[in-house]
Parts: sequence; structure tokens; C-alpha cells
Amino acid sequence: MPNVAVSPEVSIAYESFGDPGDPPVLLVMGLGAQMLAWHEDFCRALADRGRYVIRYDNRDCGLSTRFDEHPVDTGEFIATVGSGDIPAALAMVTYRLRDMADDGLGLLTALGIGRAHVVGTSMGGMIAQTMALSAPDRVLTLTSMMSSTGESEYGLSTPQAQAVVSAPKPADREGYVAAAEKELVWASRRYGDAAALRELAAASYDRAYYPAGIGRQLGAMVLGGSRADALRGLRVPTLVIHGLDDTLISPSGGKRTAELVPGAELLLIPDMGHDRPRELWPVLVDALAAHTG
Repeated sequence: MPNVAVSPEVSIAYESFGDPGDPPVLLVMGLGAQMLAWHEDFCRALADRGRYVIRYDNRDCGLSTRFDEHPVDTGEFIATVGSGDIPAALAMVTYRLRDMADDGLGLLTALGIGRAHVVGTSMGGMIAQTMALSAPDRVLTLTSMMSSTGESEYGLSTPQAQAVVSAPKPADREGYVAAAEKELVWASRRYGDAAALRELAAASYDRAYYPAGIGRQLGAMVLGGSRADALRGLRVPTLVIHGLDDTLISPSGGKRTAELVPGAELLLIPDMGHDRPRELWPVLVDALAAHTG
């Protein structure tokens, strides 16, 4: 998997699938998740529909640039935000969602791609929205999947899901892989697959175990603020996808996104949680192929 410099400070690891002559689709992943979370078979299925698919590691994740010189204690950051001391929280975080969006746009530039279809999931949906808002001339279409608008009253987690995402993960491989099963709390109730979660966790741990980046990414996401006013003025063709089983970012986040963006299409998927179960890949690939056609 090659790396390319997208700015003087940041190098991004990426992988592509399909024919570079086909319409490009950039896949943006969520909090702390490596590009592996866009399953290779899913990427190939979309490429088989005539798309040039690019997945990548966000900064501070996987094999992309890490910001070790700016440590963030996740618990301290959450406590600071909870106390309402936003200036102190801002001082803890070295970059913002806009910087992460610029990484994705910079990757396209480095690959010689002027415009692309951008698909983001969870925090990646927030990054993808920011790409479309900051550089609408570079984004052919936007797909915001299981994401939200940055407004605090939408897309809320259940207490059970929040507890899992906030808990520190074990440092040893065996414990890390076993702990992945806790993510069933936000997975599809019908298709949730503990074995698949363990498999992804093992592959991620072996490739690039790096929990230190999560605090900084979380800070960028939490402090991103509301995009509501900006989304009202977005003129990029937009598809919003949300699973009705999602307990990590409730479906209200997707509904609100589609409500704000003029002309947005909303696809609510029964039996899908905050995951992309293989059984629903045909639905997702069909929707993406149609939207990016």
C-alpha cells in the first residue's frame, strides 16, 4: 500500500481498486478505523460496477502520518468538553475536521484526480461533508453514511454504545481482538457478526496498532461544530444512508443531514446498524453505483 505526501506535514496511505479510467470514488473511514474497515471485497464489488475505488487511512491512523508530538489524553479531553471549557479543549487538539478533509482532497490531487465522488462513513461522513462544503468544485457527489451534522441534538448515541466507544481498548493483541465483540452493541441486530469484528480487529492490530491517534481524531470531530447552516447551502448531489439499527449515531443524524441539504436523497436501511454487514452489501453497492453514475 503506497503512501503519498498530501502536504509538507502529512503523508497518506491508500489503496485503489479498478480501472483508473473509471469514475473515481473516494472512501473516507471513521474514528480510529483503518482503511481495512472498507472491506476489500466491498471495494472490489463497487469497482466491478465500473468505479475506480480509493480507500485510505486518515491522518493519525493506520500507516498515515502520526502526530505523536501532540499527545491528547482522551479521558481528560472528554472531561474538559463536558465541563464546558471549550477554549481549553480547543488548545488540546492540534488539527480540525477541515485539515482531515484537506488530506482527502490532497490525496486526490496527488493521484491526479481533479474531481471525485466522495463517500464517508461515521466521522468519515463528517469529513466528506466538509470536503463538499470547502471544495464543492472537487466533489462530484457526496454520500454521507451513518453520520450527522455536528448539531448536538441529532445523532445521539445510546449510553451503552457511548460506554463502548469511550472505553480504552486493551493493549495486548488477544485482549484487543476479544474486545472487538463489544462493538456488537451498535451493529446490525440481524446481521451482527462477532467473528467478522474479531477478524478486522486482528488485521488492524497486526497492520498498525496505534490508539494514541484516537484522542486527536475525536477532538477534531467533537470540536468541529455545527455544519447546519453550511449544509443548507450545499449544491453537491447528496445521498444520505443510515441504518435504522444504529445506536452509535442514531438515525436522526442521517435524517437531519438529508433535511438540510437541498435535494438530498435519504436511504434508511432496515436491519443495518453502525456497520456494513456483508448481507447488505448489494443494497449499498447498488445505491452507490446509482448515485455515482
